[in-house]
Amino acid sequence: MSEEQFQAGLKCRREVLGADYVETSLTDADDFTHDFQRLITEYCWGGSWGRGGLEKRERSILNLGMIAALNRRNEFKLHFKGAINNGLTVRELREILIQITIYCGAPAGVDAFRIAREALGELGIDPSKIDSEPTVGDKS
Repeated sequence: MSEEQFQAGLKCRREVLGADYVETSLTDADDFTHDFQRLITEYCWGGSWGRGGLEKRERSILNLGMIAALNRRNEFKLHFKGAINNGLTVRELREILIQITIYCGAPAGVDAFRIAREALGELGIDPSKIDSEPTVGDKS
């Protein structure tokens, strides 16, 4: 594996998912999962997210749609939080979830909204006040 691409992926992965999450994933890796963690970091994060051509917010939008369509609950929550780290507002995320509902179907939309509310709660963001919150960063 390319050490340079791995390091670029590690940097990007930390920026999007948070350093604590990434460090835990790597530290908790054992003989069974170590190579998998390196692969994900190098190829998904270094080889895709780290390519340029799209901003992180745009990649977040794409990932939310694809992960919702694939019905991957844990990854959806992780990337929903990552989308907030990448600067998407709660209002924008609501629109993305509506789009997911239309194109992936009502059950996927129901799950996406449910997971999003959980994620927002974990981040201390009240989703019922999005019209008074100009951006996610304003959690007051």
